[in-house]
Amino acid sequence: MNLLLTPLKSLGRPAGALILGLTLLLAGCATPSTGPRSALPAASPSAPLTPPVKQDAANASLNAPPPVLEAPAEPDRAVVLKPHSQIGLQAPPMDIWERIRRGFAMPDLDNELVRNREQWYASRPDYILRMTERSRPYLFHIVEELERRNMPTELALLPFIESAFNPQAVSSAKAAGMWQFMPATGKYFDLKQNLFRDERRDVLESTRAALDYLQKLYTMFGDWHLALAAYNWGEGSVGRALARNRAQGKPQTYSDLNMPNETRFYVPKLQAVKNIVAQPEAFSTQLPLIQNHPFFKSVPIDRDIDVAVAAKLAAVSLEDFKALNPAMSRPVILAAGTPTILLPWDNASIFETNLQSHANNRLSTWTAWQAPRTMKAEEVASQLGLSAEQLRSVNGIPPRMLVKAGSTLLVPRQGKLDNDVTEHLADNAHLALAPEVVLRKIQVKARKGDSLASLAARHGVSAANVAEWNRLKPQVSLSNGQTLTLLVPSQAPRRVEKSTARSRQIAPKKGTNPARKPQR
Repeated sequence: MNLLLTPLKSLGRPAGALILGLTLLLAGCATPSTGPRSALPAASPSAPLTPPVKQDAANASLNAPPPVLEAPAEPDRAVVLKPHSQIGLQAPPMDIWERIRRGFAMPDLDNELVRNREQWYASRPDYILRMTERSRPYLFHIVEELERRNMPTELALLPFIESAFNPQAVSSAKAAGMWQFMPATGKYFDLKQNLFRDERRDVLESTRAALDYLQKLYTMFGDWHLALAAYNWGEGSVGRALARNRAQGKPQTYSDLNMPNETRFYVPKLQAVKNIVAQPEAFSTQLPLIQNHPFFKSVPIDRDIDVAVAAKLAAVSLEDFKALNPAMSRPVILAAGTPTILLPWDNASIFETNLQSHANNRLSTWTAWQAPRTMKAEEVASQLGLSAEQLRSVNGIPPRMLVKAGSTLLVPRQGKLDNDVTEHLADNAHLALAPEVVLRKIQVKARKGDSLASLAARHGVSAANVAEWNRLKPQVSLSNGQTLTLLVPSQAPRRVEKSTARSRQIAPKKGTNPARKPQR
């Protein structure tokens, strides 16, 4: 039993007092730390580039070019952050905010953009409260990982800027999760994205990948501000901006780079949040109490289980369960792909006890099925014994779309389909769709010397189908002028297509560039 990871409320008062006494005794015997935090490796110009990273999805108003706010009535002054304490007898931090403050190790940025963002956040106490409350389940784990890697704890505040600590956040550029990974960047850092789960949203995996990436960027640039700029803008873009400054004899610091507006405000946003966390009273802000102990525990599962069943066995609400397990994109958790789930610390033992009592019961009502050929949703539903509407809803199949061969569908467990999903399907399941072809009936006449094959080829259909549609034998001889029925793909009149194309040629709004793509 690890007492340091055990909530104090779970221990009796005598045990809690004993632990506190032992902690103070050991702290008194410890050798005071006198050296600075060890730095990460020096910059490596040869480090490989990763795919473009994500875009900020924390808040729509934060993504737009931030307005320059008027200065406050009273004199504006920079917040002086508390220096690092070097006292060996320092008591353990009582809450997570104090623990974060003690690990501040990045150089401070102090300019008008920081002042602007400080005022923006400080004037929105409700927004700060929502963000900080949303961070409650995740902060302890992130700080633990940062300290384990000897990284600055300011980085625990980065999801405030990226997603407002919303693991379900998705940007307009398809970046997802707390740390806002683009699909390609997520794959580069081994975040699995398939039909059943998206690890860009996973609390443990996305945090691991984000810290891996930030360490890689710091190794490349040797500067945390440049590393953060690269996290937002892409290391290739930052590298080219540094090269331009170098060629022009300009300084090669974050503040001196020519950057998009979003990246220019990116580090100032983080610095502003850091300043507010450092001294909330200076901004008339109150941070919610978040205890300095684990919020969740990882619990193994070895059988497929419905999300609703897992939440019920853990005695937590479905909303709270999904907040800790946001990577699940279907109503079932596949043990072969997701062998552990996260549960609130005090509910983990409840789940384990209830799970044992259901050892002989079915835990999931869903399994996976692969389409042997391209099929209509109605055909699949009829074959598997459910309604087409239910099949479309569960699997996200739009109307008039075909399910392509090899696609994986989530279907009810019944009959022969009553097994847990295999590891191969859990890791590689995909759904491919194709537009349903609408056919129209036409009448054609055979020419002299025509066969079923030649007539079918002329109209882009198969000879077997022509024979079936006309109830003929495949080797039948056709007479000149014989009328046959064919089913061919319907086509919209050409003039309608041209009209539609013209209607889309709308002049761009003033000040916009329709060809511009997000800069990564």
